[in-house]
Amino acid sequence: MAKGSGRGKRKVGPRDVASNRYASHRYHLLERIECGIALQGSEVKALRTSGAQLKDAYASIRDGELWLNGVYIPPYRPAAREGHDPERARKLLVHRAELDRLAGALAERGLTLVPTRIYFSGPRAKVELALARGKDLYDKRHALRERESKREMERALRDAQRGGSRQSVRGR
Repeated sequence: MAKGSGRGKRKVGPRDVASNRYASHRYHLLERIECGIALQGSEVKALRTSGAQLKDAYASIRDGELWLNGVYIPPYRPAAREGHDPERARKLLVHRAELDRLAGALAERGLTLVPTRIYFSGPRAKVELALARGKDLYDKRHALRERESKREMERALRDAQRGGSRQSVRGR
C-alpha cells in the first residue's frame, strides 16, 4: 500500500503545499529562485489546510516589485467575513539586487518567471520561482516520446526479471 493521504496528488517534497509539475512539461527551467510571499492571515491558514493551485500561475515585475499572479488559494471557511480574494495578485519578497538581475534577464532573453512550488520554511511561506523559456511543440512531443520509451524499457526489464525467476521455478 502506498504511503500518504491517498488524495491522489503527488507533491515534490514533504514540506510542499503545492507544486507545479506541469511547468517542466511546458518550459525549459533554467534557474530556480526562492522568494518570500506576502500573505494575509486567512491565506496562511488556507495554505496550511487545503493547499493552492499553481497550474496557470506566473510572476511579473510591476512598479519595481515582483508580483505573483494566477495562484488560487482557496478561501478559509472559519474566516468567512474577513476572508481573502482567492485569485488576487500577491507580492513576492526578494532583495533589490536579485530583482534587478531578474528584470534584466526577462527583458533581454525573452524568458518568463514560473512558480514551481509553494512550501513552508518554518513559519514562513516561500515560493520557488524558475526562470524559464517556453518549449516548442516539438520539444514537448520529444519529451513525451522519451519518457514513454524509458517506461517501456523499465517495464520490459522488470517483466524479464520476474519471468526468468518464474520459469526456473516452473521448470522443476
